[in-house]
Amino acid sequence: MIHLLGEYEVTLDPKGRFLLPAKLISQLPEGASTQFVVNRGFDECLNLYPMPNWLLVSSEIEDLPDHDEDNRKLKKYFNYGVATVDLDAANRVLLPGNLKEYAGLGKDVVLSCSKKRIEIWDKSKFHQFFDSFTPAAYSSLYNKVMTHKQG
Repeated sequence: MIHLLGEYEVTLDPKGRFLLPAKLISQLPEGASTQFVVNRGFDECLNLYPMPNWLLVSSEIEDLPDHDEDNRKLKKYFNYGVATVDLDAANRVLLPGNLKEYAGLGKDVVLSCSKKRIEIWDKSKFHQFFDSFTPAAYSSLYNKVMTHKQG
């Protein structure tokens, strides 16, 4: 699995392309595929996975038993609108129009790495999401999730 770190502001051109930052490219293993997979994220953003990471994550989802209705729904939504995208010769990624529309992406975009994926956010939505989150709320959420995880 490729582990990705960092937060980067980029600009979408009129065709829906953005330049993958050099610092992000340098985190990809030498000789790694330049193919990625993009799908809908949970918070009106998109998820961009390097192909090796997508194969691991998607296999976890696809291995869920189909006899459970929630599993079938999860598989359908997870794969809804999914697309493969390639880095072009200039290290740009072209986002499909339907996914760009889903995330409400404007010209200014934030790429926020979340270990195995890159979340693609409209810049104003990204800042709105995080600016309203106080340190106290973060602490409370951390305690709630981590306590639940241990119990």
